[in-house]
Amino acid sequence: MSGADHLDELDRRIVAALQSAGRASWTEIAELCGTSVTTVARRGQQLLRDGIVQVAVVPDINHAGAADLYLLRITCAPGTQTRVCADLAQRPDLRFLALVTGPWDILAELNLRRDESLHQRIVDDIQAVDGVLRCNTDLTLHVYKVAHDWSRQLLTGSPAEVVTEAHECDPSHFDPVDHKIIDRMRGDGRASFRTVADALGVNESTVRRRFETLQRRGCVRVTTLVPAQALGFESEIILNITVAPRYLDAVARELTKYRGVRYVAALLGRNELLCEVILPTTQDVYAFTTGTLARLRGVQGWTASMILLTVRRGFAETPWWRSALGANPASRRTPRTPDPAPAPPLDARRRRR
Repeated sequence: MSGADHLDELDRRIVAALQSAGRASWTEIAELCGTSVTTVARRGQQLLRDGIVQVAVVPDINHAGAADLYLLRITCAPGTQTRVCADLAQRPDLRFLALVTGPWDILAELNLRRDESLHQRIVDDIQAVDGVLRCNTDLTLHVYKVAHDWSRQLLTGSPAEVVTEAHECDPSHFDPVDHKIIDRMRGDGRASFRTVADALGVNESTVRRRFETLQRRGCVRVTTLVPAQALGFESEIILNITVAPRYLDAVARELTKYRGVRYVAALLGRNELLCEVILPTTQDVYAFTTGTLARLRGVQGWTASMILLTVRRGFAETPWWRSALGANPASRRTPRTPDPAPAPPLDARRRRR
């Protein structure tokens, strides 16, 4: 994983602060981290340059027209998994893409416009990729939770989590200029409005107004991409939870209350919930499955896959996946000069690790 062994306590706090507010000023991030602006700016900019973390502006699923999400569970021929992943990473219609353990090799989310053919996309495109043996396709009926700030527990004094269901924008909320702004900020969500305006040849005030309108409506989200291991989290798991049909909605809403739950969605097949969980330790996973999941009324069982490598999330390509499949990127990190003062300690919950 990209540089995880090189992240110290302050680095992790900075990343957590960026997850909480990806476009926050270095002054605001310094306040969250409890250290100087100079130190935070230098450390944060290095983390961004090294590709350990990336701030991206990601759009709603309807940004290109009314659309549905499909979960793809892909089985590959032995030895072809990484090549298939690399081929699929070029597809802009995949919102999520990851190598996983378990009965499938790759999990992906296909964002398909309703005026497009699912048959053509799956049979002619996805299954035609060299190395793909099978593609199990399931319709996502409802998304209950999408969380991008799961690391806030690393920050002292961070506000309590407010759970809101995933928003779906009307396609009319986007026009060609909005799409250009989103495309420009997808790779650099911290780009200034002036930088974006200069690149697009429009006024800075136009970019600011349009971006803030899209964000207020929930049509775009600023997200900070970072591997779980970089923040010391050992387990990143996809759970396929089978629930008695009458309890499906209640179980899904109960799961959204847990900070370690990053994503919850109801699927069409097999009265099933898809739940992505990210927890600090294996012991925490044990506590969650036996003390929480197993006790929820209506849960009949589950299967699990561990995420080995995330390639795309929120339509944005992660900056570390190519290096993770090749040379060790840790050698790219430049030496860091000592800081004048140590970062404040993590709270008691983190120290127990």
